[in-house]
Amino acid sequence: MTFSGLVATGLLAAQPAAAADPVGYQNVRINEVTSSNNDTVELYNTGSTAVSLIGWKMSDDSFSPQSFTPSAGTIPAGGFVTFDSPKGLGDSDKLVIYTAGGAVADRVEWATGKAKPAMARCGGDGTGAWVTGTTAATFGAANASGCPTSVPSASRVRINEVTSDGSDTVELYNGGTSAVGIGSWKYVDSDTSHSPVLVSSSSPSATSVPAGGYVTFDSALGLGDNDSLFLTDGNGDSIDSVTWATGGAKPSDQRCANGTGWFQTSTTATLGSANTCSGGGGGGQTGHLLGGGGSLTSGCTPEAPSGTGSAPAGTSAWPGGLDVTITDNVCAFTTSTGPEGRDVSGLAFDPANPSVLWAAKNKNWLYKLVKSNGKWVPDPSWSATGKQIRFAGGSGQPDSEGVTVGGNGHVYVTSERDNADNTVPKDTIMEFDPAATGSTLTPVHQWDMTSQFPQLDTGSKDDANLGFEGVGYVPDNWLTANGWTDPLTGAAYDPANYPLHGSGLYFAGLEWDGTLHVYGLNSDGTFTTFGTVSTGKASVMDVTFDAGAQRIVATCDNTCGETHTFLKVNAAGAIVPDVTYTNPAVMPVDNLEGFAIAPTSTCVNGSREAVWSDDGVYGFGSGSSSYGHALYSGTFPC
Repeated sequence: MTFSGLVATGLLAAQPAAAADPVGYQNVRINEVTSSNNDTVELYNTGSTAVSLIGWKMSDDSFSPQSFTPSAGTIPAGGFVTFDSPKGLGDSDKLVIYTAGGAVADRVEWATGKAKPAMARCGGDGTGAWVTGTTAATFGAANASGCPTSVPSASRVRINEVTSDGSDTVELYNGGTSAVGIGSWKYVDSDTSHSPVLVSSSSPSATSVPAGGYVTFDSALGLGDNDSLFLTDGNGDSIDSVTWATGGAKPSDQRCANGTGWFQTSTTATLGSANTCSGGGGGGQTGHLLGGGGSLTSGCTPEAPSGTGSAPAGTSAWPGGLDVTITDNVCAFTTSTGPEGRDVSGLAFDPANPSVLWAAKNKNWLYKLVKSNGKWVPDPSWSATGKQIRFAGGSGQPDSEGVTVGGNGHVYVTSERDNADNTVPKDTIMEFDPAATGSTLTPVHQWDMTSQFPQLDTGSKDDANLGFEGVGYVPDNWLTANGWTDPLTGAAYDPANYPLHGSGLYFAGLEWDGTLHVYGLNSDGTFTTFGTVSTGKASVMDVTFDAGAQRIVATCDNTCGETHTFLKVNAAGAIVPDVTYTNPAVMPVDNLEGFAIAPTSTCVNGSREAVWSDDGVYGFGSGSSSYGHALYSGTFPC
């Protein structure tokens, strides 16, 4: 099947969005389709508002637009709707979805056998690459479980940026590790009277996209408001698409993060290079940043982000809601040792009391946060200003970075150096009893691993600052149930071999190289080292264990493209990366060093809270609503 079917008799010509087209129609995407059994179609709403499907129609390669009966008349934000095609779908076919006003919302094409058992978006519902599934269809639910473990190299090529401001330029990006030939690939817009055009015949001509590289060309069809761009390979299989509303591609619509995320309108085009995603908002598949504002208090000084790098290859779009809320008061974390308000780092929900969020601030402070009027604020019954923490014996100023809650309910904090002597590393894990009284906390136990990292002891404060950045408590029952192999014995992990370690192990993230270091923390002050785990990332800023996803999560800030790598135990008993997600596209690209996901006991309508902390409280910069704020709240699937 090729694009020639576009001009089949009776197809509607594309029209500008009329009054009958609901707000947000361009966010409704075809997400999965099968040409076997009932010829079922799944739609997914990538937007932040529900969209009515009343009066919508579909067509294929041979019949004119027909009404269909969806499983629900309205598709909720982040939700799915399915329907059976009123006419059969063939082995080699296409599917076009129209709004009640006749605008093309989305389309997909496939060659022989590619929609059996199903053709699905993989790497992010609504935005991922089209891939033939390897298991049963997943209609009405996220596609991940039905997707193959690896995406074909051609599907690593994505539409990365589009302009409709007169130049009408398209940018393709190859996120794979090998060049992909595109000499026979074609594109077309949403006007169904248009014939498709070879990419290689456009100007400038291109026949391949290099690994990690870009190709740009001017659309020979022109691109307008309320328009779309659809890309297929030489067999007629859909590769990618984007749809935008009025003004959405002016000056450009960009994937945020580059190559992987949702499209959003940017104030500056970046054709031929990585997307900056400046400005935000207004695009075809974007959320909203809500809340914030307020004046900086005296001494509160945000710090611009540094060390920005790209996301790992194969990163998927954020799987939760696209909207994000600024969820703290401006300059809320000023202290006597950090009056500038910066350096909120590690975050951890209390599994036994998910209304509590613990936060570590670099300059030796610990906060117990609770919700008040929708914001995370210090719990006044614990301390309205946070509690200062010390090393064992009550000395020093721990450069507190990571925080987790152990199986005993105590709070464990990592430090990478003593801020009173910041050129010397001091990589430690400290255990605090949150029930202890007083405004200063000293450790119940403290474990010092500094000698394991001689590369950090160079006399440089910068090297000393690359130690333990995060820590996560991982329960023994997860390790045993998943068949983790004990690196010390080569056999299945048996907690009984380590009688003093409690009920789980601690995974400390090293900023230096992105590795996780696994420890049993013994009640007599000693520790057992279980080796290291590779995250596949250059750095790690926070570590958490999410019982809902049954995964260990290693977070990296803008150093690694604002990403979260979920790790599992593989069939060989090793802990390995499973999937990596970007942040929601509306979030700033900052030193977002803390990340926590609420327990599944808090789930509402299939979602639970996710929280990020901005170490520099910079947001989108001076004058923005996020300037001076540290905490952001979004949603993650249950």
